[in-house]
Amino acid sequence: MSTWIILAVIVVIAIYAITLYNGLVAKRNLVHEGWSGIDVQLKRRADLIPNLVETVKGYAAHEKGIFEDVAAKRAASMGARDVTTQAAADQALSGALGRLIAISEAYPELKADANFRELQGQLAEIEDQMQMARRYYNGTVRDLNTAVQSFPAVLVAGPLGFHAEPFYEIEDRAAAQIPPKVSF
Repeated sequence: MSTWIILAVIVVIAIYAITLYNGLVAKRNLVHEGWSGIDVQLKRRADLIPNLVETVKGYAAHEKGIFEDVAAKRAASMGARDVTTQAAADQALSGALGRLIAISEAYPELKADANFRELQGQLAEIEDQMQMARRYYNGTVRDLNTAVQSFPAVLVAGPLGFHAEPFYEIEDRAAAQIPPKVSF
């Protein structure tokens, strides 16, 4: 009888370990899916930026510094390889785009241009989708990190290669809340 009890305990432990492992794999895959969503939105925004810049250039040719800044920030964003550097590059690019959009306030004919309005609308849509993608990613990271750091999963997660993932965070919150300043 004791052999059956020991066997039953071993089977229960094995089933629990398999379930725990599969749950961790599913959470890690959701984090990767979340990151992929952010990556897609970043690429969409990066593809839109040259069109936006060229449209604004036609009206504000003397604002060369802002165009160069946007181009440099776009290149840095596309070259980022991990969550932390991508978040910092994304924050810098958002600031540069804010300054670019702020230029349109000084050019009423630019604001009336249908192409510019369409590009600005697309950019706003992408920014909304970026916010949703960031929120989804951070939610999946929270779930994975909680699972990886909770007992008894912590005993299994580390040896099996599971680890906490970084959140997609804005580095300088105070700077992100300051509106872009443009002077002429």
